[in-house]
Amino acid sequence: MESLKSSSSGKPSALPRKRPDRDKLYVPVVEAFESKILSGELPIGERLPAEGEIAEAFNVSTRSVREAIQILETKGLVRRKHGERALVVRDDVGEFLGSLAVTVRQYLSHKSDYFVQLMDVRRIIEVEAVGSLAVGEGNAAVNGEVEDAIAGMRKAVDANDFSLFTACDAAFHLGLVHSVGNEILNVFYNNLFALITETINVSSRVPKKSLDAAFAEHDEIYRLIKQGDADGARNSIRRHIEGSAHYVRVALDNKWQTA
Repeated sequence: MESLKSSSSGKPSALPRKRPDRDKLYVPVVEAFESKILSGELPIGERLPAEGEIAEAFNVSTRSVREAIQILETKGLVRRKHGERALVVRDDVGEFLGSLAVTVRQYLSHKSDYFVQLMDVRRIIEVEAVGSLAVGEGNAAVNGEVEDAIAGMRKAVDANDFSLFTACDAAFHLGLVHSVGNEILNVFYNNLFALITETINVSSRVPKKSLDAAFAEHDEIYRLIKQGDADGARNSIRRHIEGSAHYVRVALDNKWQTA
């Protein structure tokens, strides 16, 4: 144990110098690389230096370096593979959300009520999306995807092509979200798109309104957005999705009754 230096009076003249906490030598490494990754100094796809180089630069052991990299991996900032240097994956949101979509799909196969919950997710997101589009917030502006989907639905009505209408229906809703111009939201919705299409297909199994009436609902949403009527657009798409959610419930009830 380190002893204290004493003055001539026999009293300690200074506190002992604190020894570094060897259990936390990884902390400066974590902080340094986290800062570089979040600032963009270390871009996505870049590999961290070799463990030995990092250890030498920070004057720590390779064990501390490995602990630091493990923490960075837990934070979702890097990914490691055996025999390779750690890879910066900060914006690897697509892969994460792809896994999330798979997880949701597994839930759907065991608990059909998740289809209804997915409709709630759609409503929450799309109501706000059309509101943003109607008032032109930020970069929000109706894009060609929406307009192409509207034109496709009109053709489907004329041809009485139910399958085409369903595909254009899904594209319309995806286009609305894309029009907001939020890249993170786009990644999220793109990964859920296949599941959203499934909810549309499920709801379409129930005999309901004609294609003309279904087109009129979408056309109204589109028209209200173009007119800048944010409240009207929100209310219109809310009614539309809540109606679809009702048909999903009916379809699921029919499925269980005939099972």
